[in-house]
Amino acid sequence: MIQLKNWDNKTWLSSAAYINAFNSFLLKKKKLNKNSKILDIGCGRGKIIGSLSKKLKLSYKPIGIDPVKHKDIDKFVDFRNEDIFKFFKFNQDKFDLIMIKQTLHFFNKDKRKRLIEICKDKLKINGVLLILSLKTSNNEIPCFKLMKQKLNKGLKRDSIMLESTCKILKDFRIDKFQFKVSVTKKKYIKMLKQKYISCLINLNSNQIDKGIKEINYSYQKKINFNDILESIQFKRI
Repeated sequence: MIQLKNWDNKTWLSSAAYINAFNSFLLKKKKLNKNSKILDIGCGRGKIIGSLSKKLKLSYKPIGIDPVKHKDIDKFVDFRNEDIFKFFKFNQDKFDLIMIKQTLHFFNKDKRKRLIEICKDKLKINGVLLILSLKTSNNEIPCFKLMKQKLNKGLKRDSIMLESTCKILKDFRIDKFQFKVSVTKKKYIKMLKQKYISCLINLNSNQIDKGIKEINYSYQKKINFNDILESIQFKRI
């Protein structure tokens, strides 16, 4: 799996406002209590489910899986730096909530199908699988020209991916999560240098530097936009 190291490293995605808004969204999708078991596939540093764990005073730490061995993991998360299929092979738990947030596109078509089928099987009765991905049309993420080309290519791929995911799930609900972002241009440029989003991973330093010049020219000191995720929800009956 491709490793995305900085998506939640001091970005709006790790801010208290974003985490609180997203957790409110989660709790509307699945009612949870202190005895709930949660699995987050592609958890990053675990800040989202860590905050939820603290809020709900969970008896069982939520399990977070990520291919990157982060050092600053949230203390309320049971973090696993391992392959998700290896995890499922040896873990017999059933979960109330399994979340795959902006991660599914890192798997190839066959592994995506396999992962979704396993997740469905690993849900408790009335358990929820929640899959989230960037909005695939009219996306507002601030981009320089090459970044936009890469992003659009990825969003086209994601649109096909989400369509095939719905066919696998068969019974599902579609929704969206929206968060208003206001970030300084200086901060956003730092995020670009850190390659905070997957469309930047394969760009070299010269391409990033050229893009930063475009961002400097195109945006004011503050950059405002909506970060919108498409959500697919499956509930095991």
